[in-house]
Amino acid sequence: MNYPLSAIVVMGVAGCGKSCVGSAIADHSGGRLIEGDAFHPKANIDKMSAGIPLNDDDRAGWLIRLGQELQATIKAGERPILTCSALKRRYRDALRHAVPDLGFVFLELTPEEAERRVLARPGHFMPASLIDSQFAALEAPHGEPLTLALDATLAIDALAVQVDNWLKPCGDPVLARTA
Repeated sequence: MNYPLSAIVVMGVAGCGKSCVGSAIADHSGGRLIEGDAFHPKANIDKMSAGIPLNDDDRAGWLIRLGQELQATIKAGERPILTCSALKRRYRDALRHAVPDLGFVFLELTPEEAERRVLARPGHFMPASLIDSQFAALEAPHGEPLTLALDATLAIDALAVQVDNWLKPCGDPVLARTA
């Protein structure tokens, strides 16, 4: 498909469904899924596994690496669909610095639902004890350009279709970019 954005970040707190929704968007759009968690350095994984929230310094190098991966994927002629919590505006701005026409899909849900989901997923390094810190750090991107907020409790396929409809070039591509 010929979308007006060169890349998309599927963002939100732990348990919101970034990986599942990102995969569905990639399948639907022909994009390439990039799992942001795969780029965390071992120190970050160890810290989160121990129930210690990451701070801005922990995330700085990770965000630079994700920006480089977005750029490399675009340069290779692919459309990246990145999963990344992107909890704070400065984190999103770091990614926007790497890719100026970057869209964000914000998956919203309650702390209770996030905890339920995190407790139900086996084998992930992020413990449910960090959910509160995720919500404390979250600066919701409402009103930011090129951002679509969605109810993360909807079916994955329904979310992917909503993203596709948001991204489809219509008569005015600027409208598709600012929904």
